[in-house]
Amino acid sequence: MTYLPNHPAHENDAEAGIEVTEGFEPFVQRNDVFTRAFWDKNVRNKKTDAFFASYRMEAAPRRGDGFTQRDFALRNASWLISDIVSDRGAESGAREGFQAPIAYDTPVAPDQIKVDDPAKMSAEIKRIAQFFGADLCAVTTRDDRWHYASRVDTRDMSEAPNDLPEGITHVIVLGHQMEKELVSTYPSALAGAATGREYSHEAAIVMQMAAYIRNLGYEAVASMNDTALVIPYALKAGLGEYARNQMVITPQFGPRLRFSKIFTSLPLQPDAPKKLGVSEFCNICTKCADACPVKALPFGAPTQSDQKSSIKGVRKWTSDAEKCFSFWAKMASDCAICMRVCPFNRDFTKWHHRLWLKLALSPARKIALWFDKDRGGRVKPSQWWGAIGK
Repeated sequence: MTYLPNHPAHENDAEAGIEVTEGFEPFVQRNDVFTRAFWDKNVRNKKTDAFFASYRMEAAPRRGDGFTQRDFALRNASWLISDIVSDRGAESGAREGFQAPIAYDTPVAPDQIKVDDPAKMSAEIKRIAQFFGADLCAVTTRDDRWHYASRVDTRDMSEAPNDLPEGITHVIVLGHQMEKELVSTYPSALAGAATGREYSHEAAIVMQMAAYIRNLGYEAVASMNDTALVIPYALKAGLGEYARNQMVITPQFGPRLRFSKIFTSLPLQPDAPKKLGVSEFCNICTKCADACPVKALPFGAPTQSDQKSSIKGVRKWTSDAEKCFSFWAKMASDCAICMRVCPFNRDFTKWHHRLWLKLALSPARKIALWFDKDRGGRVKPSQWWGAIGK
């Protein structure tokens, strides 16, 4: 794909904090580090195999607080709905929600409702998203730069076509809040339940949302990690701003979110991206990089990466995906220490955290960073279990 700086879909890149260069290349999904763990000898080893096996309780280590059978049991149970959905297309090599979009469970209605006011329809979609359980919802236009150049056939991990139905014009981006108390216990198998729960939640929500839109007579493709990179779409939809820890920082929940999306032909009014001041804060804060056990997160300014598991031709903070995943494999669970220690990981329903947020996004950000110096410590997983019944 040729980089076109004046293309209408690219005109709000600056507001979204996205900097694309002439060396841009759409990402090949086969090269994401999780998929490489199935075919690339530079990533796959006994520990990565054990990591995946632990989600089936086949290799769950028992090595203390946060990694007991009970911790793994809750984590794995939290993934159940997502697993059921992703396993549906196994025979055809389509791991739905991850290496392929979620298949239609309802057809597009033959009668199409008339949409005279896209802004009103966008408001309706946001209300329906809230009804089904999404914590955030915003709309942006389709931008094929962020679509995978190819998807993955999981039968042999080869490249497969990454197609969408005709007429897709907009993307609905949904945010799903992770439980703060569980996030506080990272790194642990218990904390992984916060991730799995939201993947199961988002699977149900995007399927229901897509079904609603198809019932209105329009195309709607439910999507999780498949089809396209969700972070650029979340930025373009104005949900937040990209941070050093590779996450989208939102004013409502900080980095404590999972994102999903729906590709649709429904006429909608896009939301505008907006600069918040997060990148300016990250320029003076390295708490996530300092806390990373394997030093996978970057120090310094955003750069272009030539790593196999990162997109080419985008200037941004980029992690070393191989180092990061190696630590996940060692623990047999996901790690989000960088999320836990992030100064934006706060409960913004409380007034003093909202006050801190205003300070952090202002020229007084150094004062906000000073106030945060003693936060972000790990809570013992046993404390989460111990709070039950109290």
